[in-house]
Amino acid sequence: MKCVFCGGKTEKKKVTFRYEEDDKYLFVEHVPADVCTKCGEKMYSPEVTDELLGFAREEFKPVKTVNVPVYHFTRHR
Repeated sequence: MKCVFCGGKTEKKKVTFRYEEDDKYLFVEHVPADVCTKCGEKMYSPEVTDELLGFAREEFKPVKTVNVPVYHFTRHR
C-alpha cells in the first residue's frame, strides 16, 4: 500500500490512536494501522475507524486510567 499523503511505502503496525477535542482526550492502544515509512502518517481501515468511533462515543469501558501532568508553556517563562 502507498501513503495517500506522500506516496511512501506503508507497513502494518500496532499503534496508539490519540484524539483530543476540547478537554476530552482519547487514547486507544494496540490499534492496527498502515504506517508510512517516509512521513509517519497512520491510515486505518474502515472497520477499525468504525471501532475507534465507538470508543469516542464511550460505548466501551476503558481498561485503565492514567494521570498526566499538564503544563502551561507561557506560564513557565
